[in-house]
Amino acid sequence: MKPKLLITLGDVAGIGPEIVAKAWPKLHDHCVPVVVGDPRFLPAGLPCVNPSAADLSGVKVGEVSAEAGRAAYDWLCFAIDECRAGRADGIVTCPLHKEGLHAAGVSYPGHTEILADRTGAKSHAMLLYDDDLPLAVAHVTLHQSLRNTFDRITTPNVLDKIRLLHGIVPKLTGQPARIGVAALNPHASDGGLFGHEEAEVIAPAVEAAKREGIDATGPIAADAIFLPPGRLRLNGVLCMVHDHGHIAMKLIGGRRAVNVTAGLPIVRTSVAHGTAYDIAGKGVADESSLVMAVKVAARLAAARS
Repeated sequence: MKPKLLITLGDVAGIGPEIVAKAWPKLHDHCVPVVVGDPRFLPAGLPCVNPSAADLSGVKVGEVSAEAGRAAYDWLCFAIDECRAGRADGIVTCPLHKEGLHAAGVSYPGHTEILADRTGAKSHAMLLYDDDLPLAVAHVTLHQSLRNTFDRITTPNVLDKIRLLHGIVPKLTGQPARIGVAALNPHASDGGLFGHEEAEVIAPAVEAAKREGIDATGPIAADAIFLPPGRLRLNGVLCMVHDHGHIAMKLIGGRRAVNVTAGLPIVRTSVAHGTAYDIAGKGVADESSLVMAVKVAARLAAARS
């Protein structure tokens, strides 16, 4: 039996409604899809539930809106609660806008943090996953300024994310995890010339993971870890900061990439792009990331069941 997946519409001022409409005929190959959003932004006939009281009548396409931010938050919370209650098998999220969230008084920086808080996940990680490679990339630090990342890059945090990758990679790829751990500093610090994090923080985490029986190697220079032939031996990469992983994966895989949250008690995937206000309403948005996100969510839901 196909899993029931809830497709949250995200920020309706962006391309969420368009990619849902374009992807809809392909989604039934993988799941029983239900949209959580406002049916007024969708073609007639799509199954849709709207648990939000936000008034979206004044939302303008391509513009930040507090009401759109509030609705996106309400829809996500509803979907989380439905999955936790066992009434749905997973969530696939369309993009929301962080400025819209903040305009609505929602202090979270994005989907991942809302999901972790509402589900009570003590340990979680955001992954970008490319099914064609196949390769999953996780991040030790995520939505924060670079200046503030260094306090979060600790041996326990690096080890925690290695463990999360080790657990989810086999469910994504069907193969045992082979994890490469990226360095933080240029050239993996060149023996300490450019920093101490590699020797004092990252390497001890890799060694601890190995003692637990995890196939992990590193630290490897961040500008080299994604290059063949080394990358071809890996199916998991851990990066220290957001852009080290995101830039590489988006260049390698483009729109194939899928956002996956590891460590949650529920299944959640997402498109690997933003609201794209600049093209919203023009009919040119590409739905392929949403289709892949649904495909991956259905696979993870099947693995859980």
